[in-house]
Amino acid sequence: MDYKQFLPELDAVVDRLAPRAISLSDAMAADPEISEQEVRSSKAHADFLRDAGFRVEHPFFGIPTAYNATVSSGTGGKVALLAEYDALPEIGHACGHNVHGAMSLLAGAALAPLMGKIGGELWVTGTPAEESNGAKILMSAKGLFDDRDLALMIHSGGEKSYVRYRCLAMDSFEFRFKGKTAHAAASPWEGRNALNGAQLFFHALDMLRQHVRPDVRIHGIYTQGGAACNIVPEAATVRFYFRAARRAYLDTVVKKVLEAAKGCAQATDTEVEWSNFELSFDEMRPNDAAETMMEEVFTEAGAPFGPSPGPQGSSDVGNVSMRCPALQPTLSIIDKPYTWHTREFAASTTGPLAHEALVKGARILARASLRALLDPDLRARMRADFEAERNRHD
Repeated sequence: MDYKQFLPELDAVVDRLAPRAISLSDAMAADPEISEQEVRSSKAHADFLRDAGFRVEHPFFGIPTAYNATVSSGTGGKVALLAEYDALPEIGHACGHNVHGAMSLLAGAALAPLMGKIGGELWVTGTPAEESNGAKILMSAKGLFDDRDLALMIHSGGEKSYVRYRCLAMDSFEFRFKGKTAHAAASPWEGRNALNGAQLFFHALDMLRQHVRPDVRIHGIYTQGGAACNIVPEAATVRFYFRAARRAYLDTVVKKVLEAAKGCAQATDTEVEWSNFELSFDEMRPNDAAETMMEEVFTEAGAPFGPSPGPQGSSDVGNVSMRCPALQPTLSIIDKPYTWHTREFAASTTGPLAHEALVKGARILARASLRALLDPDLRARMRADFEAERNRHD
Protein backbone atom coordinates (compact mmCIF):
# COMPACT_ATOMS: atom_id res chain seq x y z
CA MET A 1 0.00 0.00 0.00
CA ASP A 2 1.13 3.53 -0.75
CA TYR A 3 1.36 5.39 2.54
CA LYS A 4 0.38 8.66 0.85
CA GLN A 5 -3.21 7.49 0.42
CA PHE A 6 -3.61 7.70 4.20
CA LEU A 7 -2.17 11.18 4.64
CA PRO A 8 -5.42 13.18 4.29
CA GLU A 9 -7.03 11.18 7.08
CA LEU A 10 -3.89 11.37 9.20
CA ASP A 11 -3.57 15.14 8.77
CA ALA A 12 -7.22 15.67 9.60
CA VAL A 13 -6.74 14.05 13.01
CA VAL A 14 -3.57 16.08 13.62
CA ASP A 15 -5.46 19.28 12.85
CA ARG A 16 -8.36 18.31 15.09
CA LEU A 17 -6.27 17.32 18.11
CA ALA A 18 -3.45 19.86 17.75
CA PRO A 19 -5.04 22.41 20.13
CA ARG A 20 -5.31 19.80 22.88
CA ALA A 21 -1.71 18.64 22.35
CA ILE A 22 -0.48 22.25 22.49
CA SER A 23 -2.52 22.87 25.63
CA LEU A 24 -1.03 19.78 27.24
CA SER A 25 2.52 20.90 26.38
CA ASP A 26 1.96 24.39 27.77
CA ALA A 27 0.37 23.02 30.94
CA MET A 28 3.44 20.87 31.53
CA ALA A 29 5.69 23.90 31.05
CA ALA A 30 3.68 25.73 33.71
CA ASP A 31 3.80 22.71 36.06
CA PRO A 32 7.16 20.98 35.47
CA GLU A 33 7.89 17.71 37.25
CA ILE A 34 11.46 16.47 37.59
CA SER A 35 12.72 12.99 36.77
CA GLU A 36 10.95 10.09 38.50
CA GLN A 37 8.32 12.47 39.93
CA GLU A 38 6.25 12.96 36.75
CA VAL A 39 2.96 11.97 38.38
CA ARG A 40 0.63 14.58 36.86
CA SER A 41 2.47 14.64 33.54
CA SER A 42 2.30 10.89 32.98
CA LYS A 43 -1.40 10.86 33.92
CA ALA A 44 -2.11 13.66 31.43
CA HIS A 45 -0.29 11.68 28.72
CA ALA A 46 -2.17 8.49 29.56
CA ASP A 47 -5.54 10.29 29.54
CA PHE A 48 -4.79 11.83 26.13
CA LEU A 49 -3.99 8.42 24.64
CA ARG A 50 -7.02 6.68 26.17
CA ASP A 51 -9.23 9.31 24.61
CA ALA A 52 -7.48 8.65 21.28
CA GLY A 53 -8.45 4.97 21.37
CA PHE A 54 -5.35 3.34 22.86
CA ARG A 55 -5.33 0.61 25.47
CA VAL A 56 -3.13 2.11 28.17
CA GLU A 57 -1.14 0.41 30.93
CA HIS A 58 -0.17 2.96 33.58
CA PRO A 59 1.95 2.46 35.64
CA PHE A 60 4.04 0.27 33.37
CA PHE A 61 7.10 -1.96 33.60
CA GLY A 62 7.27 -1.53 37.36
CA ILE A 63 7.94 2.20 36.94
CA PRO A 64 5.27 4.38 38.62
CA THR A 65 5.38 7.18 36.04
CA ALA A 66 5.86 5.06 32.89
CA TYR A 67 3.04 3.95 30.61
CA ASN A 68 2.50 1.98 27.44
CA ALA A 69 -0.36 2.66 25.04
CA THR A 70 -1.20 0.07 22.39
CA VAL A 71 -3.30 -0.18 19.23
CA SER A 72 -2.97 -3.33 17.15
CA SER A 73 -4.73 -5.03 14.28
CA GLY A 74 -3.61 -8.23 12.60
CA THR A 75 -0.08 -8.76 11.39
CA GLY A 76 2.38 -6.22 10.07
CA GLY A 77 5.01 -3.85 11.29
CA LYS A 78 5.71 -3.04 14.93
CA VAL A 79 6.53 0.56 15.80
CA ALA A 80 7.07 2.32 19.13
CA LEU A 81 6.71 6.08 19.45
CA LEU A 82 8.67 7.20 22.53
CA ALA A 83 7.44 10.04 24.73
CA GLU A 84 9.42 12.03 27.31
CA TYR A 85 7.97 14.40 29.91
CA ASP A 86 10.44 14.99 32.75
CA ALA A 87 11.77 18.46 33.53
CA LEU A 88 14.98 19.77 35.08
CA PRO A 89 15.40 21.02 38.65
CA GLU A 90 14.92 24.79 39.01
CA ILE A 91 14.79 25.56 35.27
CA GLY A 92 11.77 23.47 34.25
CA HIS A 93 11.33 22.19 30.69
CA ALA A 94 14.67 23.50 29.49
CA CYS A 95 15.15 20.46 27.27
CA GLY A 96 11.75 20.74 25.58
CA HIS A 97 10.32 17.41 26.76
CA ASN A 98 6.91 19.03 27.13
CA VAL A 99 6.93 19.84 23.41
CA HIS A 100 8.34 16.68 21.91
CA GLY A 101 6.46 14.44 24.34
CA ALA A 102 3.25 15.97 23.02
CA MET A 103 4.53 15.45 19.44
CA SER A 104 4.62 11.70 20.03
CA LEU A 105 1.13 11.72 21.54
CA LEU A 106 -0.31 13.67 18.62
CA ALA A 107 1.41 11.42 16.08
CA GLY A 108 0.10 8.32 17.83
CA ALA A 109 -3.43 9.72 17.99
CA ALA A 110 -3.31 10.42 14.24
CA LEU A 111 -2.18 6.87 13.47
CA ALA A 112 -4.57 5.05 15.79
CA PRO A 113 -7.68 5.24 13.53
CA LEU A 114 -5.65 3.85 10.61
CA MET A 115 -4.38 0.72 12.32
CA GLY A 116 -7.46 -1.31 11.45
CA LYS A 117 -6.77 -0.64 7.76
CA ILE A 118 -3.03 -1.12 7.66
CA GLY A 119 -2.42 -3.81 10.29
CA GLY A 120 0.45 -4.17 12.70
CA GLU A 121 1.07 -2.88 16.19
CA LEU A 122 1.63 0.68 17.36
CA TRP A 123 2.93 1.66 20.78
CA VAL A 124 3.25 5.04 22.39
CA THR A 125 5.60 4.37 25.28
CA GLY A 126 6.00 6.86 28.10
CA THR A 127 9.66 6.91 29.16
CA PRO A 128 10.28 9.01 32.28
CA ALA A 129 13.50 10.24 33.88
CA GLU A 130 15.58 10.86 30.74
CA GLU A 131 17.44 13.55 32.67
CA SER A 132 18.58 11.17 35.42
CA ASN A 133 18.16 7.41 35.52
CA GLY A 134 16.71 7.00 32.04
CA ALA A 135 13.72 4.63 32.04
CA LYS A 136 14.64 3.59 28.49
CA ILE A 137 17.79 2.00 29.92
CA LEU A 138 15.87 -0.44 32.09
CA MET A 139 13.22 -1.02 29.43
CA SER A 140 15.89 -1.79 26.84
CA ALA A 141 17.95 -4.02 29.11
CA LYS A 142 14.90 -6.15 29.84
CA GLY A 143 14.06 -6.56 26.16
CA LEU A 144 10.99 -4.37 25.81
CA PHE A 145 11.96 -3.05 22.38
CA ASP A 146 13.62 -6.17 20.96
CA ASP A 147 10.77 -7.01 18.56
CA ARG A 148 10.17 -3.45 17.36
CA ASP A 149 10.86 -2.73 13.70
CA LEU A 150 11.42 0.90 14.63
CA ALA A 151 11.42 2.99 17.80
CA LEU A 152 11.38 6.73 17.26
CA MET A 153 10.85 10.16 18.71
CA ILE A 154 11.84 13.72 17.87
CA HIS A 155 13.80 15.92 20.27
CA SER A 156 13.16 19.64 20.52
CA GLY A 157 16.10 21.70 19.32
CA GLY A 158 17.45 25.21 18.93
CA GLU A 159 17.94 27.06 15.70
CA LYS A 160 18.96 24.07 13.57
CA SER A 161 17.31 20.75 12.75
CA TYR A 162 19.07 17.52 11.84
CA VAL A 163 18.07 13.89 11.44
CA ARG A 164 21.22 11.88 12.13
CA TYR A 165 21.36 12.40 15.88
CA ARG A 166 24.36 11.02 17.76
CA CYS A 167 25.06 10.79 21.48
CA LEU A 168 27.85 9.58 23.74
CA ALA A 169 27.95 6.48 25.89
CA MET A 170 28.18 7.47 29.55
CA ASP A 171 29.02 5.94 32.93
CA SER A 172 28.46 7.74 36.22
CA PHE A 173 30.64 6.95 39.24
CA GLU A 174 30.81 8.13 42.82
CA PHE A 175 34.21 7.75 44.51
CA ARG A 176 34.37 7.76 48.31
CA PHE A 177 37.80 8.34 49.85
CA LYS A 178 38.22 7.37 53.50
CA GLY A 179 40.91 8.56 55.92
CA LYS A 180 41.26 9.36 59.62
CA THR A 181 40.53 12.52 61.58
CA ALA A 182 43.12 14.42 63.60
CA HIS A 183 43.67 17.96 64.85
CA ALA A 184 44.91 19.77 61.75
CA ALA A 185 47.23 22.04 63.80
CA ALA A 186 48.16 20.10 66.92
CA SER A 187 48.77 16.62 65.44
CA PRO A 188 48.12 16.44 61.69
CA TRP A 189 50.55 13.51 61.42
CA GLU A 190 47.98 11.39 63.26
CA GLY A 191 45.47 11.85 60.46
CA ARG A 192 45.01 10.55 56.94
CA ASN A 193 43.52 13.18 54.67
CA ALA A 194 40.70 11.81 52.48
CA LEU A 195 40.41 15.16 50.71
CA ASN A 196 44.02 14.84 49.56
CA GLY A 197 43.11 11.53 47.94
CA ALA A 198 40.16 13.12 46.14
CA GLN A 199 42.24 16.12 45.03
CA LEU A 200 44.99 13.90 43.69
CA PHE A 201 42.34 11.92 41.81
CA PHE A 202 41.16 15.07 40.05
CA HIS A 203 44.74 15.80 38.99
CA ALA A 204 45.22 12.21 37.82
CA LEU A 205 42.16 12.44 35.59
CA ASP A 206 43.35 15.77 34.19
CA MET A 207 46.58 14.02 33.21
CA LEU A 208 44.65 11.09 31.72
CA ARG A 209 42.82 13.42 29.32
CA GLN A 210 45.81 13.81 27.01
CA HIS A 211 46.01 10.04 26.52
CA VAL A 212 42.43 9.31 25.48
CA ARG A 213 40.61 9.88 22.20
CA PRO A 214 39.24 13.37 21.46
CA ASP A 215 35.61 12.28 21.85
CA VAL A 216 36.11 11.33 25.53
CA ARG A 217 34.54 13.62 28.12
CA ILE A 218 35.50 13.57 31.82
CA HIS A 219 33.76 15.95 34.20
CA GLY A 220 33.11 15.82 37.92
CA ILE A 221 32.36 17.62 41.17
CA TYR A 222 33.13 17.38 44.89
CA THR A 223 30.09 16.48 46.98
CA GLN A 224 31.91 16.10 50.33
CA GLY A 225 35.28 17.47 51.40
CA GLY A 226 35.47 18.01 55.15
CA ALA A 227 33.60 19.64 58.01
CA ALA A 228 36.01 22.20 59.47
CA CYS A 229 39.45 23.60 58.64
CA ASN A 230 40.95 22.37 61.91
CA ILE A 231 39.92 18.74 61.35
CA VAL A 232 41.81 16.49 58.93
CA PRO A 233 39.00 15.29 56.63
CA GLU A 234 38.20 11.62 57.17
CA ALA A 235 35.84 11.44 54.18
CA ALA A 236 35.72 13.00 50.73
CA THR A 237 33.31 12.15 47.95
CA VAL A 238 33.43 13.04 44.27
CA ARG A 239 31.11 12.27 41.38
CA PHE A 240 32.11 11.96 37.74
CA TYR A 241 30.54 11.41 34.35
CA PHE A 242 32.73 9.57 31.83
CA ARG A 243 31.66 9.64 28.18
CA ALA A 244 32.91 8.35 24.82
CA ALA A 245 31.54 7.86 21.32
CA ARG A 246 31.54 4.08 21.64
CA ARG A 247 30.70 1.90 24.63
CA ALA A 248 33.61 -0.47 23.92
CA TYR A 249 36.16 2.35 24.17
CA LEU A 250 34.46 3.89 27.20
CA ASP A 251 34.94 0.57 29.01
CA THR A 252 38.72 0.82 28.46
CA VAL A 253 38.75 4.40 29.74
CA VAL A 254 36.84 3.44 32.87
CA LYS A 255 39.37 0.69 33.62
CA LYS A 256 42.14 3.32 33.58
CA VAL A 257 40.05 5.59 35.83
CA LEU A 258 39.51 2.91 38.45
CA GLU A 259 43.20 2.10 38.51
CA ALA A 260 43.93 5.81 38.98
CA ALA A 261 41.52 5.95 41.93
CA LYS A 262 43.33 3.06 43.63
CA GLY A 263 46.69 4.70 42.98
CA CYS A 264 45.58 8.01 44.46
CA ALA A 265 44.32 6.30 47.59
CA GLN A 266 47.59 4.43 47.97
CA ALA A 267 49.64 7.59 47.45
CA THR A 268 47.72 9.45 50.21
CA ASP A 269 47.45 6.51 52.63
CA THR A 270 43.67 6.52 52.30
CA GLU A 271 41.10 4.04 51.08
CA VAL A 272 38.66 4.39 48.19
CA GLU A 273 35.53 2.64 47.07
CA TRP A 274 33.18 3.44 44.22
CA SER A 275 29.79 2.66 42.72
CA ASN A 276 27.50 3.87 39.94
CA PHE A 277 25.10 6.57 41.05
CA GLU A 278 23.03 6.45 37.85
CA LEU A 279 22.41 3.82 35.21
CA SER A 280 24.77 3.68 32.22
CA PHE A 281 23.86 5.25 28.87
CA ASP A 282 24.89 3.78 25.51
CA GLU A 283 25.77 5.68 22.36
CA MET A 284 23.26 6.12 19.53
CA ARG A 285 23.70 3.34 16.99
CA PRO A 286 23.39 4.68 13.39
CA ASN A 287 20.82 3.20 11.02
CA ASP A 288 21.24 4.52 7.50
CA ALA A 289 18.03 3.02 6.11
CA ALA A 290 15.92 4.57 8.86
CA GLU A 291 17.74 7.89 8.75
CA THR A 292 17.49 8.17 4.97
CA MET A 293 13.76 7.48 5.18
CA MET A 294 13.37 10.12 7.89
CA GLU A 295 15.29 12.69 5.83
CA GLU A 296 12.82 12.06 3.00
CA VAL A 297 9.94 12.64 5.40
CA PHE A 298 11.49 15.87 6.71
CA THR A 299 11.79 17.08 3.11
CA GLU A 300 8.20 16.13 2.26
CA ALA A 301 6.98 17.95 5.38
CA GLY A 302 8.88 21.13 4.50
CA ALA A 303 11.23 20.87 7.47
CA PRO A 304 14.75 22.01 6.46
CA PHE A 305 17.59 20.13 8.09
CA GLY A 306 21.38 20.14 8.05
CA PRO A 307 24.19 17.70 8.81
CA SER A 308 24.60 16.22 12.25
CA PRO A 309 26.83 18.34 14.52
CA GLY A 310 28.22 15.17 16.08
CA PRO A 311 27.53 13.65 19.50
CA GLN A 312 25.27 15.83 21.63
CA GLY A 313 25.62 14.75 25.26
CA SER A 314 24.10 11.43 26.30
CA SER A 315 20.58 10.05 26.08
CA ASP A 316 18.89 6.80 27.03
CA VAL A 317 17.56 6.58 23.46
CA GLY A 318 21.04 5.24 22.73
CA ASN A 319 20.18 2.17 24.80
CA VAL A 320 17.06 1.66 22.68
CA SER A 321 19.20 1.78 19.54
CA MET A 322 21.20 -1.18 20.89
CA ARG A 323 18.07 -3.34 20.80
CA CYS A 324 16.21 -2.28 17.65
CA PRO A 325 16.40 0.30 14.82
CA ALA A 326 15.88 3.69 16.44
CA LEU A 327 15.64 7.37 15.50
CA GLN A 328 15.76 10.64 17.40
CA PRO A 329 15.98 13.59 14.98
CA THR A 330 16.29 17.07 16.43
CA LEU A 331 13.65 19.55 15.24
CA SER A 332 14.03 23.29 15.76
CA ILE A 333 11.33 24.86 17.92
CA ILE A 334 12.82 28.40 17.92
CA ASP A 335 14.67 30.71 15.55
CA LYS A 336 17.45 31.58 18.01
CA PRO A 337 20.59 29.58 18.88
CA TYR A 338 19.46 28.84 22.42
CA THR A 339 20.95 25.70 23.89
CA TRP A 340 19.34 23.00 25.98
CA HIS A 341 19.27 23.29 29.77
CA THR A 342 18.98 27.07 29.82
CA ARG A 343 16.18 29.31 31.07
CA GLU A 344 15.95 30.87 27.61
CA PHE A 345 15.24 27.49 26.03
CA ALA A 346 12.63 26.68 28.68
CA ALA A 347 10.81 29.96 28.02
CA SER A 348 10.76 29.26 24.29
CA THR A 349 8.79 26.01 24.62
CA THR A 350 5.46 27.82 24.95
CA GLY A 351 5.96 30.27 22.08
CA PRO A 352 4.18 30.20 18.71
CA LEU A 353 7.19 28.68 16.92
CA ALA A 354 7.25 25.82 19.42
CA HIS A 355 3.54 25.25 18.85
CA GLU A 356 4.08 25.14 15.09
CA ALA A 357 7.00 22.75 15.53
CA LEU A 358 4.93 20.49 17.77
CA VAL A 359 2.34 20.02 15.02
CA LYS A 360 4.92 19.66 12.25
CA GLY A 361 6.89 17.17 14.34
CA ALA A 362 3.76 15.11 14.91
CA ARG A 363 3.13 14.96 11.16
CA ILE A 364 6.74 13.86 10.59
CA LEU A 365 6.60 11.15 13.25
CA ALA A 366 3.26 9.87 11.97
CA ARG A 367 4.48 9.69 8.38
CA ALA A 368 7.72 7.92 9.30
CA SER A 369 5.81 5.45 11.47
CA LEU A 370 3.30 4.85 8.70
CA ARG A 371 6.07 4.06 6.23
CA ALA A 372 7.66 1.59 8.65
CA LEU A 373 4.31 -0.08 9.36
CA LEU A 374 3.42 -0.46 5.68
CA ASP A 375 6.72 -1.28 3.96
CA PRO A 376 8.26 -4.72 4.64
CA ASP A 377 11.26 -3.90 2.44
CA LEU A 378 12.04 -0.82 4.55
CA ARG A 379 11.73 -2.91 7.70
CA ALA A 380 14.15 -5.48 6.29
CA ARG A 381 16.69 -2.80 5.34
CA MET A 382 16.47 -1.16 8.77
CA ARG A 383 17.00 -4.54 10.44
CA ALA A 384 19.98 -5.31 8.17
CA ASP A 385 21.61 -1.98 9.06
CA PHE A 386 20.93 -2.64 12.73
CA GLU A 387 22.61 -6.05 12.57
CA ALA A 388 25.59 -4.64 10.67
CA GLU A 389 26.16 -1.96 13.31
CA ARG A 390 25.76 -4.49 16.10
CA ASN A 391 28.53 -6.62 14.59
CA ARG A 392 31.06 -3.78 14.45
CA HIS A 393 34.04 -4.26 16.76
CA ASP A 394 35.71 -0.84 16.85
